[in-house]
Amino acid sequence: MLFDARAGKSRGMTTMPRTRGALTPDRSLADLTWLRVGGPAEWLFQPADPEDLCAFLAALDPATPVFAMGVGSNLIVRDGGIRGVVIRLGRGFNAIRVEGGRVIAGAAALDAHVARRAAEAGIDLTFLRTIPGSIGGAVRMNAGCYGAYVADHLVQARAVTRAGKVVTLGPGDLHFGYRQSRLPEDWVLIEATFEAGTDRPEALAAKMTEQVARRDATQPTRERSAGSTFRNPAGFSSTGRADDVHDLKAWKVIDAAGMRGARLGGAQMSAKHPNFLINTGGASAADLEGLGEEVRKRVFQNSGIALEWEIMRVGEPAPDGGAR
Repeated sequence: MLFDARAGKSRGMTTMPRTRGALTPDRSLADLTWLRVGGPAEWLFQPADPEDLCAFLAALDPATPVFAMGVGSNLIVRDGGIRGVVIRLGRGFNAIRVEGGRVIAGAAALDAHVARRAAEAGIDLTFLRTIPGSIGGAVRMNAGCYGAYVADHLVQARAVTRAGKVVTLGPGDLHFGYRQSRLPEDWVLIEATFEAGTDRPEALAAKMTEQVARRDATQPTRERSAGSTFRNPAGFSSTGRADDVHDLKAWKVIDAAGMRGARLGGAQMSAKHPNFLINTGGASAADLEGLGEEVRKRVFQNSGIALEWEIMRVGEPAPDGGAR
């Protein structure tokens, strides 16, 4: 069934499937991203559970674009917002359980929470502890830290297709690469299952404490950022593991290009870690993306290296461009 979205007809779209979850027109996304920038979603859908999500996608006009959004930890939403439907998973998708040496986590579960729950059961997924964001995003981008990657530990993932069907995917189906997978952009991950080595819970807890201390000492964790801005300029193996044999690090080539601490409007490349793009206050999405592009330009001019964005940029620019 469809209903008339009278409470804010949005960019010409007037009918949407009925839902049990929240469906909101013209919903600002700025407060849902770690960088606190961005325009509105034409529609923001927060499904109640997997069945609600499946029914919604099955009934949705196939021509309507769909974008699955996590907790906005690795995302710039442009100032003009996102057309179509943005899907954001919540409480119906954040359960974490341990079964027979495996950890099964909902896509909305935070990476840090999964690492801690696994450690309590003596399962070593400690690499997830300092990765910002949720499990859905971690699987989609093959997140990694301290030499371990999602590709090393994923047993299977469950996703809802654009047509509203639930599918189960193995690592081979996802075709992991360095900081990426080939999951279709309009499919929504809902759950992931992991396996890992074991250790004493107290040893794993101590390992995570050391990792957090190391991160806080080297990264601007108290600033408004979205984690690493650019991928390290290295290759990757067929398993998705980075090949750092040449020790090429994005922060090093940014620093060598003189862009540590560089600013554009309210955006800045961190003086503490130059591969972190931060909102110092009042930045627009155009400021942040514009500064990132200037960094890419300067690095290429200085070293011939073409940096690739790690932060996802989505949506449309503001009509006036938005940058200051």
